[in-house]
Amino acid sequence: MEEENVILVNQNDEQIGLMPKMEAHEKAVLHRAFSVFVLNEKNEIMLQQRASHKYHSPLLWTNTCCSHQRDGETNIQAGTRRLFEEMGFETSLKELFHFIYKAPFDNGLTEHELDHVMIGYYNDEPKINPDEVENWKWMSIESVAKDIQLHPEIYTVWFKIIFDEFYHYLEDHKI
Repeated sequence: MEEENVILVNQNDEQIGLMPKMEAHEKAVLHRAFSVFVLNEKNEIMLQQRASHKYHSPLLWTNTCCSHQRDGETNIQAGTRRLFEEMGFETSLKELFHFIYKAPFDNGLTEHELDHVMIGYYNDEPKINPDEVENWKWMSIESVAKDIQLHPEIYTVWFKIIFDEFYHYLEDHKI
């Protein structure tokens, strides 16, 4: 299978090129990404535990899904596609905000992303893809915030950064 490209961007989210995903993570080049948070009617977040065979951050907990847009794909199209590929369901998504972050991993790779954060709502169980996801659970937003403080080692590096931005966004915008 051919490696997917990521979309290289400048600070203004303007596309400046394409690069294989692994190369972008090795060189810590800024690229476009997205993070999806799915909430239920109890205002709980659906978290996923990454599959055990993932090349980085295996078995760590993270937001509902996240990945990279494909060339020519809108943020919403990308989020909808990946949510179905990983969690096995569709729901309408809304983009909330975007921001830039940089997060190094223990294996020498670095995420340097202009991340588009989206929200969706769903109340049923997902049909997880075992190639991508080990497990899933619902957690209240407040419980996630407390658990990250108590057990930061069980969460992905990027989730801790993105959750903080998401949490403050929810505080500032009653959605």
